[in-house]
Amino acid sequence: MTRIDFFHHAADKLRSACTLSANAVAAGQRVVILTPDEQTTRQLDRLLWEHNDTSFIPHVHGRHRLAAVTPVVLDHDLSGVDADDVLVNLRMDTPEVFSRFQRLVEIVGTAEADIAAGRGRYRFYRDRGYALNAHDLSARGAAGG
Repeated sequence: MTRIDFFHHAADKLRSACTLSANAVAAGQRVVILTPDEQTTRQLDRLLWEHNDTSFIPHVHGRHRLAAVTPVVLDHDLSGVDADDVLVNLRMDTPEVFSRFQRLVEIVGTAEADIAAGRGRYRFYRDRGYALNAHDLSARGAAGG
């Protein structure tokens, strides 16, 4: 069954996604980041390039020819993406394909609409019997792992 982790109170959801993805890659896992739209995908692409001054997070878009062998794939459309280690959801809705992944990371920001959508996703998973793990990012001051 998919492990589901909610990281809430994220001051910057995209930077949190970068940090959590870097942690997963360091642990030998492949990561798919599901964005809400193409603009967010481009923003995240830039952030992944500059996330850390001393390291690089290898990443490509979902339809790139190297997607099958690159540690991080990011896109707003998962069609054709075959990774199944970690899915990071940056959308407001529940990803249809979440259960094919070993782990789902839900990042919830601080805006009221994001909190309400996060609560809805939390109930959705809980009502289907998934064990949920909650991590408060405001207590850490960073994305943590």
